[in-house]
Amino acid sequence: MPTPERLYYSDSSLTRFTGSVRAVREAVDDSSQPIWHVSLDRTVFYPTSGGQPFDTGVLRADSLDGSVQEIPVEQVEEDEDGAVVHFVRKPLSAGTQVEGRINWDRRFDHMQQHTGQHLLSAVLLRELQLPTVSFHLGENISTIDLAGGPVATTILERVERIANEIIGEDRPVTTRFVPRSEAEAMLAAGGLRKLPDREGDIRLVEIRDCDLNACGGTHVHSTGQIGGLLVRGAEKVSRGTRVAFICGLRAVQAARADKAILGETAALLSTGAAELPAAVARLLDDGKANARERQKLREELATFHAAKMTAETPLENGLRLVMREWKDQDREFIRLLASRTAAAAPLTAAIFSAKDTDPVRIFVSRSPDLKFNSGQILRELLARMGLRGGGSADMAQGEVPASHELTLRAELASAIRRAVADSPN
Repeated sequence: MPTPERLYYSDSSLTRFTGSVRAVREAVDDSSQPIWHVSLDRTVFYPTSGGQPFDTGVLRADSLDGSVQEIPVEQVEEDEDGAVVHFVRKPLSAGTQVEGRINWDRRFDHMQQHTGQHLLSAVLLRELQLPTVSFHLGENISTIDLAGGPVATTILERVERIANEIIGEDRPVTTRFVPRSEAEAMLAAGGLRKLPDREGDIRLVEIRDCDLNACGGTHVHSTGQIGGLLVRGAEKVSRGTRVAFICGLRAVQAARADKAILGETAALLSTGAAELPAAVARLLDDGKANARERQKLREELATFHAAKMTAETPLENGLRLVMREWKDQDREFIRLLASRTAAAAPLTAAIFSAKDTDPVRIFVSRSPDLKFNSGQILRELLARMGLRGGGSADMAQGEVPASHELTLRAELASAIRRAVADSPN
């Protein structure tokens, strides 16, 4: 099948076109619903490629009854034969004449982000010698991965300022096609950074006196249409540094959203936006102090309950075995309680159950003067049930289905009593 005429190559601002249906294939989507893949002889719809998402819009065609049907285009992809495939929910017959219209807001947003990426990558390469190895245009934010880094915040701010100065200069952004042989010569001479792995003429996108790049994406006509570039952050990734950014109307929307968040947060704290860092710092300090106080109270409460339980549990055959269960206490507190109970009196062991959820968490602890190994005993009994658990000689824990909890507790008690009875005095 002949390659379709891609109208966005010559004019990324084109929003409407007429064309003819070449082929239609029925398929199913991810939810097993029918969907049709429509190929046209010419199109302005951009398919997913080079990190840029597809266009959406509608195809209009005359029905047999004379009415005009508007069919939404949900997705656009390029198939292995180079055809641009439009995903629609209604079939169209081969040879049908259609009029297409793209979602301009989506297209222009992609044009701003993609051209902004070219500009940002060029400045990063020129200023820091950090080449871009990949680009992703997301729904809310775009990213480029750099071969190197990390990049300090102050350096990124300088790069951002340089990029916005070039945007303010409103430099032309132009496209042209050159033979592959010419593009290869430009690559060898250092005029191009890389070439796509495809035959035929190569489309070049140029930002005057800034960047020349082989690219098939859609771009604005001048840097002023990017509308501004805002770097949102950078992070280390496996192959270098990932820089997140937004351009144009996205940057305006992000600034508005940030302002709203600051305003709401300032109102909650009864302070001005400028005083928020100090107010949050005070809250964090108060939170840490309160956490320390709560932990101190928890430890005092655990010590009190441990002393009470050991006093209520008699010593029998050289062992004070305290067994309890809870349904309304958090598991960290029960663990603390088990530890404090074992330390509250000599010759004391504890078997505690946290039954707030299923499976049940079991804690086993012992006082230092007892010679059995809590972790070994619990691990062996759980292994017989096909479960895992364990810990140290003094403290161990594991989980067991609620239906087996009573059985495990009984076996733990028997094993601990045998170990105490068998240990030398």
